[in-house]
Amino acid sequence: MEIYNKLRHFELVDQIIPCLEHCGQKIMEIYEDFNIDIQIKEDNSPLTKADIASHQIICECLQSSGYPIISEESDDIYTKAPKYWLVDPLDGTKEFINKNGEFTINIALIENRYPSEGYVYSPSRKTLYIGGGNKNSYKIQNSILEQIQTSSISDPIRIVASRSHLNEETKKYISQFPQYELLQSGSSIKLCMVAEGRADVYPRFAPTSEWDTAAAQAVVEGAGGSVLDTNGDRLIYQKDNILNPYFIVKGNK
Repeated sequence: MEIYNKLRHFELVDQIIPCLEHCGQKIMEIYEDFNIDIQIKEDNSPLTKADIASHQIICECLQSSGYPIISEESDDIYTKAPKYWLVDPLDGTKEFINKNGEFTINIALIENRYPSEGYVYSPSRKTLYIGGGNKNSYKIQNSILEQIQTSSISDPIRIVASRSHLNEETKKYISQFPQYELLQSGSSIKLCMVAEGRADVYPRFAPTSEWDTAAAQAVVEGAGGSVLDTNGDRLIYQKDNILNPYFIVKGNK
């Protein structure tokens, strides 16, 4: 297939794209069920059949690579391996439960503590984002592949924020801009909006875990943007604590 040929510099691309489409179909079957079965995990976050089904499909797909797989739904969430897969089988479970379509599947390849490749798939929109720091970034929709890039800062500045976590710290950050347009979305779609030039900045001053951001960080970086903590350092992975520091995504460095 022509798309796979153009993306052959990404590992397992010809396996991962069909895998994501399979996961997406399964997730949407559960999503369209009137009654979504919800469990509450130890960290008080929700878990559905869709999270578990997607996790199982992805683990089977990535197994042939030989790299460890760390998933939000794994029993073991840490590895010392220099190269491993970091997966969120369903990012935006709250959005899934609320049935607003703003959820994604995230698969990242971590090398030496940074994401080198990332896949972000939106099942409801059947849209895939794929990228990596030195590999460019792309969007696939309706079987059409297009390269994406961040845009120059607009006036008013377009700020994307979480639909579920628009807290006072975020509002304070936004207030520094005399003119701005506020966009809201769920899951890692927010980072992809910056990557494809639909937003300029995404400030995140609320908790996230490494699997929430890794894949989309690779997409942003491949598109020319940055994902930096509040000290200005690139977001790093394989920490003892799976939680990320607060960070800011910018399209124009």
